[in-house]
Amino acid sequence: MNKEWADKNKKMQALIGREATFAEGIDVLMDLRNDLFTQISYIVNSYPAEAYYQMPFAGADGYHSKTLAYSMWHIFRIEDIVAHTLIKGDAQILFTGEWQKKIGSSIITTGNELEGEEIAEFSKKLDIMALLEYCKAVMDSTNKLLRELSYKDLKRCFSEVDKNRVLDSKCVSTDEKAFWLVDYWCEKDIRGLIKMPFSRHWIMHIEAMCRIKNKLCQMARKGADPIARCGLSCNHCFLKDWCGGCRTAYNTCSDACRYPGKVCPNTACCMGKGIDGCYECDSIKECRKGFYEYDDVNAIKAMALFIRKYGKKELLKTMDKLHKEHDFEKIQEILGNDLEEGFGILEKAREKCNRRIL
Repeated sequence: MNKEWADKNKKMQALIGREATFAEGIDVLMDLRNDLFTQISYIVNSYPAEAYYQMPFAGADGYHSKTLAYSMWHIFRIEDIVAHTLIKGDAQILFTGEWQKKIGSSIITTGNELEGEEIAEFSKKLDIMALLEYCKAVMDSTNKLLRELSYKDLKRCFSEVDKNRVLDSKCVSTDEKAFWLVDYWCEKDIRGLIKMPFSRHWIMHIEAMCRIKNKLCQMARKGADPIARCGLSCNHCFLKDWCGGCRTAYNTCSDACRYPGKVCPNTACCMGKGIDGCYECDSIKECRKGFYEYDDVNAIKAMALFIRKYGKKELLKTMDKLHKEHDFEKIQEILGNDLEEGFGILEKAREKCNRRIL
């Protein structure tokens, strides 16, 4: 489990358990939920349409065996049902906002009854941006509910009437893979529901979404040129598990994401000139476009200049050497901010590699 999320969840649970710190605990819960939703938003706004119905871990035992779209639907359908039908006894967000039609969903249930190809087919039909809006509406509504709770509310339990209200909603499939949820929810008190599904359930499924998207990026990068247009070695970038690079549809480069279509100025310029990368441009040294406008990332230009002189294969081999020696996260930690100095460090590392080979 993500340590930061796990720590916040543990802290929240401890705080809400005491009346004196209950309000603080709810604040921590809001913070945790915001962090988790930010992760969902990042995924939705970063990856191509086919990413949301792909199943790179199909058949695996775990939440990561689903799709990104299914995970979003499942998390927030459960929350919508529990918050509104069970706890508040009012209409679900799905119905008050006509979200089923907007999203294009064929079901109103949690989706637990779906398996394998059924999950992929269900996911393929969903409007992902509408689904994200629905998720946000549910989160906001639940946040309001949580803010209105008092410490005394934590021990509130549910009756047979409450259970029948959930059953009558038809929002939980009668399939044995789903029907157990009704008893599971109704046997908990409010404090138990805060733990599951309003916090831990999010963590488990969003961690699974991260595994899915990382695998999709790895698959996209397989066989793709690992050198970005600007000269950065994507194999040695701190975002390598999240990003497919600017040569694939899974481009989530931190700079590219600032621009329409995720096309950074370096890529746009190279494509306009019909060249493979900035390292083929005669104006590279004085260029201040894209990544080159930042004074603290001259390490990238140093790599581009190195490619210009020695080629891509030499850069990858040299970077492997540097990474083995220093185990850095960001290349500027090793090459620094000075262009000439960074280039010199790369050359020295290359010399060491070649001496060992000889």
